[in-house]
Amino acid sequence: MSPTLLLAFNFPPLGGGISRMMGELALRYPPGSLVISTGTLAGSEASDPTFPHTIDRVGIRATRLRTLNGLCLWTARAGSLVRRTRPGFAWCDVLKPAGYPAAWLRARHGLPFGVIAHGTEFLLLDAKIRRSAFKRWTAARMLARCSVIVANSRWTADLARSVMASWGDRAPNVDIRVVPLGTTPSRFRPGIDPRPVRRKYGLDGGPWILTAARLDYHKGIDTVIRALPAIRAVCPTARYVVAGVGIRRGYLERLIAELGLGDAVRLLGFVPDEELPALYNAADVFVLDSRRFDLLVEGFGIAILEASACGLPVIGGRSGGIPEAVRDGETGLVIDPEAPAAVAAAVSQLLADGETRRRMGAAGRAAVERYYNWDRVVADLIAIDQEFRAR
Repeated sequence: MSPTLLLAFNFPPLGGGISRMMGELALRYPPGSLVISTGTLAGSEASDPTFPHTIDRVGIRATRLRTLNGLCLWTARAGSLVRRTRPGFAWCDVLKPAGYPAAWLRARHGLPFGVIAHGTEFLLLDAKIRRSAFKRWTAARMLARCSVIVANSRWTADLARSVMASWGDRAPNVDIRVVPLGTTPSRFRPGIDPRPVRRKYGLDGGPWILTAARLDYHKGIDTVIRALPAIRAVCPTARYVVAGVGIRRGYLERLIAELGLGDAVRLLGFVPDEELPALYNAADVFVLDSRRFDLLVEGFGIAILEASACGLPVIGGRSGGIPEAVRDGETGLVIDPEAPAAVAAAVSQLLADGETRRRMGAAGRAAVERYYNWDRVVADLIAIDQEFRAR
């Protein structure tokens, strides 16, 4: 059977959730059945041999693929790949910029393609096309050639439908499927010794509330910090640890100082991927209190699944696709993301009830083993690939 082409703006060793997903996809497609087209990255010489597929790197830095010159080079290189390998279907890791070469390949070679949708790109697209008739026209032309959009949640799927419906007569008729994301239960699991991570990051005492996320506006880390005094009124030894980097660090540091929480909050900065499973095991409760902020929102929330896989009860903000990653009352609690009182109540409830923590953690682990794992995600994508190439 002819291979599948993956047009990836994000691919290992690049960091981030989309890159991680593309790496998991590349590991699970049958050996030799995938051809990957992506940009050049430092460290790729060591990373590329870990995948059982051809990885063709365009001779330009990956971040430059979105420029006009980069898109021209990427499209030409992808066209050469298509002529050599004769793929039967193509995946785009994101709508833009990967959708541009994909649409050209569809027009020139008849290659059907699918776009993986993560959520925020359709908010951004909607804002742009409201300001520019040209951007509306180019987006409509691109999506009119797309065979299928695969959304990471029902929320993302509904958003995509809503944005395209707003175009009226120009709305493309694209099939939209939902494939919820997953994680790796063999890597993220209970029982990993947390002591080295505790020593390295000074995580003595506790119990510990954990967030693993970028320090960005929509992640709700500030709301958890504001909730901490009320949590400590119930559980005086409770402390909060945040793993991640981002533009809000200075603001969060000032907020911590303002509330007198210097001894109760740890901002760890960058934590290597290999340390994350142990960090989850060092915590007692995981919180991702994301909310909608301008064009930023959580399309699903992979960190929630990583925490669940490690047996942690999870608390998520009722925003975007997070309620689809947290089974409310079963694997964790879904709360109002704007209310520190709601965060405090949920965290205090779980810290005070060890039996509920264990029950929710076990249910989260079971859900990851059964459904929220990369093996199931890639099997779903392969089935969609086969369906649309057959059409």
